[in-house]
Amino acid sequence: MMTAPVRKAVFPIAGLGTRFLPATKTVAKEMLPVVDRPLIQYGVEEALAAGIEEMIFVMGSHPSGARDHFRRAGELNAVLEARGKREALEAVNACVLPDEHLHVVHQDAPLGLGHAVWCARDLVGDGPFAVILPDDLVTGARPCLVQMTGAYAETGGNLVAVMDVPRAHTSRYGILDIGETAGNLVAIKGLVEKPDPADAPSTLSVIGRYILQPEIFSHLAAFEKGAGGEIQLTDAMAKLIGVQPFHGLRFEGTRFDCGNKLGFLEANIAVALERPDMRDQTRRLLAAYGGGG
Repeated sequence: MMTAPVRKAVFPIAGLGTRFLPATKTVAKEMLPVVDRPLIQYGVEEALAAGIEEMIFVMGSHPSGARDHFRRAGELNAVLEARGKREALEAVNACVLPDEHLHVVHQDAPLGLGHAVWCARDLVGDGPFAVILPDDLVTGARPCLVQMTGAYAETGGNLVAVMDVPRAHTSRYGILDIGETAGNLVAIKGLVEKPDPADAPSTLSVIGRYILQPEIFSHLAAFEKGAGGEIQLTDAMAKLIGVQPFHGLRFEGTRFDCGNKLGFLEANIAVALERPDMRDQTRRLLAAYGGGG
């Protein structure tokens, strides 16, 4: 199957991060660090690994340093170079992107994830695109979006990353009504946003990684409100089922929900344990607090 390559990724980062107040009063949620990199950088690095060339940030009215984070910091570079801090200098410059590869569009009102994605329509254009929610940090031997673009080359259409969740938690996620399964790919017959556990068609949940076709924008443009009174991306995706191929990919790796405090703390611990320069010290710290494994 011939499919157009995915070259653009949308990052909806207009949220207020209310679960992390007061920290997020002046620091945007996507800029909170997991060890020594902000959440948004993990998402951008995943996109780059998957061959994405253009990043589109959908931002709100609150201040965010996300755009500046990926620009060259001349004064900081000069200071680091003068002090001989080569390792820090390399780390700072490793995340620099050319201006033409990073775009910003503003969401003028908090109307939901579907509306945030719709705001990027003009920058996305008429090709397939990825959506990355930085709140969902996914670690593993192969980046999640790399796995997805590989699967997309076979399936075409629309593709979402999926994982099983406890049935009691289905009301927190978009849940799949699944069809035929082939290896780690499942055909999607339906999508339900945040169903009650008793009504959920399965326990297979969509996480914050998507590859979508541009036809979704015509459905988002209807501004239909769904769960929570918001314009839900899941509702628009559901309208593409049966019209275009639609699959879920059971990705290999671990997903951390950094939209809540415990998930964010767990992500920091897990990433520190993967770092050769921090692994042993982190284990000693955890042991001192009665854990460490």
